[in-house]
Amino acid sequence: MQDQPSAQTAPSEPRLAFKEMCEKFDVTPRTLRYYEYIELLEPEREGRARFYTPREIARMTLIMRGRRFGFSLEEIRQWLEMREQQGSEAQMKTWIEMADRQMGQLEEQRAQIDEAMEELRQLRDATKAELPSG
Repeated sequence: MQDQPSAQTAPSEPRLAFKEMCEKFDVTPRTLRYYEYIELLEPEREGRARFYTPREIARMTLIMRGRRFGFSLEEIRQWLEMREQQGSEAQMKTWIEMADRQMGQLEEQRAQIDEAMEELRQLRDATKAELPSG
């Protein structure tokens, strides 16, 4: 990912153009437009052009982390709105609860994957043992 400022960046408040935002976060234009449609992001508009302020860039960073950790877009949207509605302390407490719940789900998924891998390994080994040696 790129962390270089945009050539169109104003010195007082760095902004990224639509294409730069897609490149920075390695997302498709469709994904970025969808995040706007569901109100996860609110870029500034100048005519048909969209520009993303540091606030939107920070939100996108959090969205991408949330997706990586397996949170739904709705969970991420609600969590992002919480700061504006209830303040950062409520948001941080909720984050801890969400993280704890998600870690439990990820641990359960890991156990299921480990079990599936072991079963697959045993089946592969049994099949390999049935092959003629020659």
